[in-house]
Amino acid sequence: MEKKKQSACHYCDPEGQSAPGDRFRLLFPDPSWPAGGDDISKEAARNMIRSRGYPFPVLNDCGMRLLCNFEDEFGEDVWSKLTEEVASDMSQNVVALASFSGDKRFFACTGIVIGCNEFTTRVLTSASLVRNSDDEAKVADNLKIDVCLPDNQHATGMLQHYNLWYNIAVISIMGSRHTRTAQIYGQVQTQPHGELLAIGRIYESGKLIATGGTLIDKPSELDCKELKMSTCKITKAGIGGNLIDCHGNFIGMDFYSLEETPYLPRNVVLEVLRSFDTKTDATALIKDQNTNRWAVPKPSWCYPTWHGYLGEGVNVDHRPQSM
Repeated sequence: MEKKKQSACHYCDPEGQSAPGDRFRLLFPDPSWPAGGDDISKEAARNMIRSRGYPFPVLNDCGMRLLCNFEDEFGEDVWSKLTEEVASDMSQNVVALASFSGDKRFFACTGIVIGCNEFTTRVLTSASLVRNSDDEAKVADNLKIDVCLPDNQHATGMLQHYNLWYNIAVISIMGSRHTRTAQIYGQVQTQPHGELLAIGRIYESGKLIATGGTLIDKPSELDCKELKMSTCKITKAGIGGNLIDCHGNFIGMDFYSLEETPYLPRNVVLEVLRSFDTKTDATALIKDQNTNRWAVPKPSWCYPTWHGYLGEGVNVDHRPQSM
């Protein structure tokens, strides 16, 4: 039986598909989006939404907002819980990435610098950056990858390795030498209730973000059985980011869910990276022959007018960032 897709708003997007545009047009035929302004400003608004890979709104509704976008931040004042050295390391080895199909953004997420030599910097990230949205068992063709570095400079990335089963990818940046790399190979003892931090970086702004939480003994709703869970509440921008303890030790790589955050534990990440480096068959790590699905909730618009029509208010004080 197919699992129900995640939905950020069960009124505007009840099946995790797309906003109920036909019903909106019948009930609220005017005004459509974008409303007001001249043709040039309207086309600029369309181009901004189109270039980021988002759906167009079907209603020009006051207070509407785009859920599950890549610009929503997460975080709290957790940096004071880290030593100055650890905080500095995080600020220098966490990058943001985006993939593009032509001039349209395909995906955006966080990455971790894991190695460099004289000619190349390597970034660990999520394979969602390149996964084909129509066929999750394949990589999308002809994508361009752009990396936003800690100094807000941008560099071209190339897909070096990927494992779609564990949703891991390594992106290489040619001609770039990054001197600060994440320490992911040391031995770590994870405390059951120890405090953790999820780190991410927003692609559009380059802003470094973080939030705190703890491990929880709860299975993930995703297919991958090796996934574990933390209470760190992130947004889609944090996919591929590192989960660390307060000493900066690498605990795992974050994925995304609408509730708690699933993460791939350090030992599994390291096994996959070793298979890349030794050019061995990573399928030897797979214990289950069923296909893992790594569904990411798609962006969708939420309309207060629609909530009002259904007799349900919208708490505007806790809504995500508007577009």
